[in-house]
Amino acid sequence: MTRSITGKELHDYLVQGFGAYLLDYEEQSIVIDPQGIQRVCEYLRSSSELEFSFLNSITAVDYVEYFEVVYHITSFSYNTKAVLKVRVYGRDEPTLPSVCSVWPGANFQEREIFDLMGLSFKGHPNLKRIMLWEGFPGHPLRRDFEDVVKY
Repeated sequence: MTRSITGKELHDYLVQGFGAYLLDYEEQSIVIDPQGIQRVCEYLRSSSELEFSFLNSITAVDYVEYFEVVYHITSFSYNTKAVLKVRVYGRDEPTLPSVCSVWPGANFQEREIFDLMGLSFKGHPNLKRIMLWEGFPGHPLRRDFEDVVKY
């Protein structure tokens, strides 16, 4: 059975090298500053003590005050999993760094979030709509979508 690394465990492990990017931790996750997500992910993948070589999924949630991007990662070497969260404030042009260079499997998942939620991933190799057509007005999974688009 895969063991979940708690937010506190992950925080304690990362605080030495990435303390400025660690904003908070919860029972099962850690909250990371958007500017540090790529560097933290690179470290989690390449660290011989963790080896989080697999990105299970990325998703985003619109909490109105902010967007939360959630990363589920797995280490097959140590049979562990962890959850990383990033909070992005601002509704006009929310942006955070892409993790495609860390896990190539992030490519389509970041494009889906861009298409449906409107979050932009800086450094993404091909950030364009993946489900809706170019020119579609708005992002349908945002809570304010109906206010933006009138049918």
